[in-house]
Amino acid sequence: MENLIFPPDFLWGVSTSAFQIEGAPREDGRGPSIWDDFGTERAGEATDHYHRYREDVALLAELGVGAYRMSFAWPRIQPEGSGKPNQAGLAFYDRLLDEVCAAGIAPVGTVYHWDTPLALEDAGGWLIRDTAQRFAEYAAILGERFADRVKMWIPLNEPMVTTVYGYAVAEYAPGRTLLLDAIPTAHHQHLAHGLAVQALRAAGAESVGTANHHSPVWPASGSEADQAAADWLDALLNGLFADPVLTGRYPDELTPYLPATAADDLPVIAQPLDFYGVNYYEPQCAAAPGEGNPLPFELRPIEGFPRTSNDSPIVPDALRELLIRFAQRYDLPPVYITENGCSFDGVHDPERIDFLTRHLAALRAAMDAGVDVRGYFVWSLLDNFEWSKGYAPRFGLVHVDYGTQLRTPKDSFAWYRKLVSR
Repeated sequence: MENLIFPPDFLWGVSTSAFQIEGAPREDGRGPSIWDDFGTERAGEATDHYHRYREDVALLAELGVGAYRMSFAWPRIQPEGSGKPNQAGLAFYDRLLDEVCAAGIAPVGTVYHWDTPLALEDAGGWLIRDTAQRFAEYAAILGERFADRVKMWIPLNEPMVTTVYGYAVAEYAPGRTLLLDAIPTAHHQHLAHGLAVQALRAAGAESVGTANHHSPVWPASGSEADQAAADWLDALLNGLFADPVLTGRYPDELTPYLPATAADDLPVIAQPLDFYGVNYYEPQCAAAPGEGNPLPFELRPIEGFPRTSNDSPIVPDALRELLIRFAQRYDLPPVYITENGCSFDGVHDPERIDFLTRHLAALRAAMDAGVDVRGYFVWSLLDNFEWSKGYAPRFGLVHVDYGTQLRTPKDSFAWYRKLVSR
């Protein structure tokens, strides 16, 4: 820890998302989302944050972080995805935000973290342009109600995951297998982002940015074919989601898959950002596609590194590599690491402490190389429902007994508290 020296005004935080922790799926007028009945394991009551938020904010205060990144549940605010807001849903977030602010913690508001109202998905979801308009209306509702307390805003969390995992390969809700025909969902999310930036600023938001999932992509070998495959995957996972908002254009490889109106929408999409959020977990590896593969790349496992309990490779230096590359490629606004974390079991979790220590050292190295990074958010405050993997992965600094909802701070909680207090 002695080598982890950061500026005095560096923003330390933790992140969560509504669907993963709130529970109360049928209370106070909340409508169904695409995740409620997806997969083999249901979120159900999750960590019951809806009823235990005061206890969780007390944990935030004990942790000593300066910021808490949270998301609003779209189906709780607009049960059908449009129309007048549900007053009970707004009232819950009033109570939560008041509690967070009273603890001296700055809330960072994520407008959307994957929980599309089911009615909107039934109407076409992110495959249709109209969803972007509905999203802008939803963002305006949040801005008008909460911008007095939420100063930093993120319209969409990880649109790459929605496009690739949700619409291309069906690992996440809504469970579509469209492969490259899923790419229009990226554009419609970008349009939603741009419209939401406008709506939030009109409502008085002080700072609006992003939270994009990014991974360095390595070729499986030094061959030209593997390098070409890695370049294509990099364009899909990184360029498709960074280029439009930062440069006002799409990667050339992907323009044939975009809607005909895409170019006309780019001025709205490329709104100037106050910050750029990076969610980093692991790199990716690509090889030339084998016979019968309809994609221009083939994923390969990352070998030779230790792994987390959910089998993700632990590659801290790839974070440094990613940030330096992005700073060279783009005219970046200030950067925040809006998610970084790992799954390990147990309250005594030295592996998590080692993971965070090594990633923060890599982050510090990127800053020393000139990357303007202003803050870091651990994923996550609590163990929670990890989407298609259910409750098995445990990413929290706080252990949750799902049978009793008992919260127990882990060793990593104490370690992070000591770090942020320096």
